[in-house]
Amino acid sequence: MSVQQATAVRTLVLGDPEDVREAAAALAAGRAVAHGFGNVYALTCRPERDAVEDVNRLKGRPAGQPADLTTVPERIPSAFDWTRLPDDVPRQQIRSLAEELLGLGPIGLRGPAADRVPGALTADDDGVRTVRVVAPGTRCPSHAFLGAALALTGGDFLAVTSANRSHHATGRAHEPAHWRAAGLAGEFGADPGVRILAHADEEAARRRHPFHRATSVSVLSFHRTAGRTRSGLPALVLERHGSLSADHIRAVAANHGFGLALAPHATRPLPPRPYAAGSPRATSAHTVFPSVS
Repeated sequence: MSVQQATAVRTLVLGDPEDVREAAAALAAGRAVAHGFGNVYALTCRPERDAVEDVNRLKGRPAGQPADLTTVPERIPSAFDWTRLPDDVPRQQIRSLAEELLGLGPIGLRGPAADRVPGALTADDDGVRTVRVVAPGTRCPSHAFLGAALALTGGDFLAVTSANRSHHATGRAHEPAHWRAAGLAGEFGADPGVRILAHADEEAARRRHPFHRATSVSVLSFHRTAGRTRSGLPALVLERHGSLSADHIRAVAANHGFGLALAPHATRPLPPRPYAAGSPRATSAHTVFPSVS
């Protein structure tokens, strides 16, 4: 996409009620919305399988790959089947841990899926039907958009994925999520199936989440444990080492009676997306974002 094409992209803005309503209506009508999500951007769509498959193709992923689930904070507990927790994972302690992590910012939580979760948002892990809930955290203004989209779709859940092209499409091992709307517009702005709902102020969005790096969310799973720590605490599994550091998650987990084990592929944190030197840094509301590619 050229700079001239990118500058023609009309970008909606989080925090503007009319823009939020327009983006929610576009999602309800079947389009994907690339929107501010914590300190980065995410791509959200309806949770039905055909919508998820369309977004997977857009990203260059296999069409049948499950999406993550997102929703407003008060509906997150209903995504999980709390009766299927391991015996050494008390429900109330997990819920209080999740609430603290969500209070800090964007996070992913993987657990046993409730029966009502659409199949396109679930994955089987050795006989356990799981769902990965990815939320922007309670400090993010995107909840107004998510709530409006849920009201129009008539459901409790939406599908979400990182705002990037997949490594299947680019040939690179990992393609980090966008954290600048300029880059987002350059990559997705020309697609008629995508609307862009940008942070009103990207610098402020990052300041709002001082413990998080500008990359995809960390994902903590609790549908099974990884034994016990030396002090005897049941160890939850960090399955993706993203924006919130393993050390920070370990400290928060300990406050709620859990240890932390890192999955083999989570020993090294995901890097933020690098942008070209000298590329524009558009951060203000109602700015038209040129390409940074």
